[in-house]
Amino acid sequence: MKLAGQIALVTGASRGVGKGIALGLGEAGATVYVTGRTVTAGALPGTITETAAEVSALGGRGIPVPCDHADDGAIAHLFARILVEVGKVDILVNNAFAVPEGRIVGPFWELPIDQWDTMHRVGLRSHYVASWHAAHAMIPRRSGLIVNVSSFGAKLHAVSVAYGVGKAGVDRMSRDMGRELRDHGVTVVSIWPGIVKTERHLAEQLGLDPSQGGESPRLSGRAVAALAADPDRLAKTSQALVVAELAREYGFTDIDGTLPPSLRR
Repeated sequence: MKLAGQIALVTGASRGVGKGIALGLGEAGATVYVTGRTVTAGALPGTITETAAEVSALGGRGIPVPCDHADDGAIAHLFARILVEVGKVDILVNNAFAVPEGRIVGPFWELPIDQWDTMHRVGLRSHYVASWHAAHAMIPRRSGLIVNVSSFGAKLHAVSVAYGVGKAGVDRMSRDMGRELRDHGVTVVSIWPGIVKTERHLAEQLGLDPSQGGESPRLSGRAVAALAADPDRLAKTSQALVVAELAREYGFTDIDGTLPPSLRR
């Protein structure tokens, strides 16, 4: 329970990496506000209520809050609610991401132009807005951790041009925010999970065998929990950190006891 008393907000946590991060923080004893749009089961498993219940079952406290992260007003209301209820935000994890409908992989000229707006509105701009609110809560306390979920797609060509630009933007945003917040005691990093066995990947069978390879979403959660518990985390501010490498540095494993390899070239 190394994060007992810590207040975390994880965006886009009904499933996938966001859910894994919420659970990783929960098993470390944190109170986790779980946000997203999914309040009833749909084509893919997972809702914010289910994630929050699992956080509580692991020893933390899960609080589900419906939030559309494309709506600036909804984000402002979310932070206002947290500050009224608990008075602080120790950890912000920006994970919310909007997956466009239809085909998303291919040459940019063959994909709809509005995919650019969909991916960048929720997945880049929403991270900026949430971080703005978090900074106002963290600076007076001279403490805090902001984690932006990025990917190897920030450096390697993956999915689409719009996707890669969005992830590169997340990394640059983390770097510059980290520099500006360093003197206020607030750490900002982005993290790169590896090949993650999310519900979407398994459902769409994107070349991922659920019995082999890859890492669980919880590995990212344990990485964030380790960063949050590190008294020297400010030394890592502005960096893009590979989840598998953090596992080796901090000495944690995936839920099956394995240590996935880093995909860094």
